[in-house]
Amino acid sequence: MIGDAPGYVSPRTMKLLALVLSLLTLVPVIHAADVPAPRPNILFIIFDDWGWQHAGAYGCDWVRTPNFDRVAKEGVLFKNAFTSNPKCSPCRATILTGRNSWQLEEAVCHNGLFPPKFAVYPDLLEADGYTVGLTGKGWGPGDFKLNGRTRNPAGPSFDTEKADPPAKGIGKNDYTANFAKFLQQRDARKPFCFWMGFQEPHRGYELDSGVRLGKKLADVKVPGYLPDNDVVRGDLADYAVEVEYADAYIGKAMDMLQKQGLLEDTLIIVTSDHGMPFPRVKGQIYEDGYHLPLAMRWGKGIKPGRVVEDFINVRDLAPTYLELAGLSKHGQMSGTSLAGILSSEKSGFVEDRKVMIAGKERHDMGRPNDWGYPVRAIRTPEFFYSHNYHPERWPACNPETGYGNCDDGPTKTWIVENKGLFYDLAFNYRPEEELYDITKDPECLKNLAGDPKFATAKQELRSKMEGILKEEKDPRLLGNEAIFDTYKYLGNRAKKGYAEWEARQKGIPLPEVPKKGRKAKADE
Repeated sequence: MIGDAPGYVSPRTMKLLALVLSLLTLVPVIHAADVPAPRPNILFIIFDDWGWQHAGAYGCDWVRTPNFDRVAKEGVLFKNAFTSNPKCSPCRATILTGRNSWQLEEAVCHNGLFPPKFAVYPDLLEADGYTVGLTGKGWGPGDFKLNGRTRNPAGPSFDTEKADPPAKGIGKNDYTANFAKFLQQRDARKPFCFWMGFQEPHRGYELDSGVRLGKKLADVKVPGYLPDNDVVRGDLADYAVEVEYADAYIGKAMDMLQKQGLLEDTLIIVTSDHGMPFPRVKGQIYEDGYHLPLAMRWGKGIKPGRVVEDFINVRDLAPTYLELAGLSKHGQMSGTSLAGILSSEKSGFVEDRKVMIAGKERHDMGRPNDWGYPVRAIRTPEFFYSHNYHPERWPACNPETGYGNCDDGPTKTWIVENKGLFYDLAFNYRPEEELYDITKDPECLKNLAGDPKFATAKQELRSKMEGILKEEKDPRLLGNEAIFDTYKYLGNRAKKGYAEWEARQKGIPLPEVPKKGRKAKADE
């Protein structure tokens, strides 16, 4: 020590050392984990009609999704992610606004209007310095311009670059090239928020494209609510190649971000809007309809390799983005931020979220009296319970107008022509209440609602569901259920259905359901 002889520490020096040590204890130790990551870039990737069970990360071996699996491995995989409404535009409205679909007035219905009164996260982030953009399918189908918006609620579009897909049913948007166009025009000093909306695997498909591109029908897994035959296996194989085609764009986007030095600063979210476009799935309130794939990666903000079991609703995404951007949750949003789950190092149930609510109203009308099929449901780790408010109506719309709330395709045609069990499961009348043991019956095939052994569980689930819906001011639970049938439907099926209805009034025979029906992507 200064002023002391070698090997000797004076009392004065000892006092100085003690003082220094005591002062050091007052200085907080800052660990790397305690330093908040800067505002992330946000790349939101959403498939159109991709079922949660068809990804390698969830155990699927016949649909190959190496890039989704990479996001899950290098980030976090969510096992229980859901939409509140398993149809394109209602789900996307929920994502954008952070509200359940029954809280969105006209936007609760498929192919309707988007009320301008509801704030959307791209606008909020843009106002706070983010550069926002969209390629492919944003909010839709529907009309946002009728209510005063000048661009899609998901952001300004970048869709000029085209690709040469391997099958006729696949869209020609070069998603990565359009993302690159967006990045070229942005201010590099600002964070970005980009929506990459795949059109795949939405119908229609090129018939037998799956086999032509290498799929083997023997490898295809058919769920128990669909007939296991070559028609259905071929249809599922055609669907699979579209999933795989879109999945490749995830890898291309990540490679591009890596080359530009942006990958680790970007929160990447990959999900879907609902289940696959097959009977009893898309537009229907069963497990495979509203259960979604979801994985997130953020090199600087998420510990990799985690699997989270908390129940996540897509309405939680908007408040998550705002919190990560340093903003408060918007007052209209009813979702709950996932920021705490993302920053945690835990797997399993991190925040003990174990309840999910789903529902639907009118989706695809086909004629003047083709009313909607209102449902509300609750899902817990053990059970799924649903209340069908009008069991006298057709759950997938009226047979006289072709079951409009089910996309045309070989599987639908086979079921309609052959009737029987699979017709009943997909299209026939349903009881007022349905209860399924999800742990034993995830495909929702054995209804336990009438079993006295489950009476208590059923009543508890219904009471809990109705309590939550009342808190969320669901008009159907507050005595104003008639409002849902007044909302406009703007889809092509309305025009077609009205023409068929008028023909029927005049005694003109209706056309038969086509054996190989195809539906243009633009109509969905």
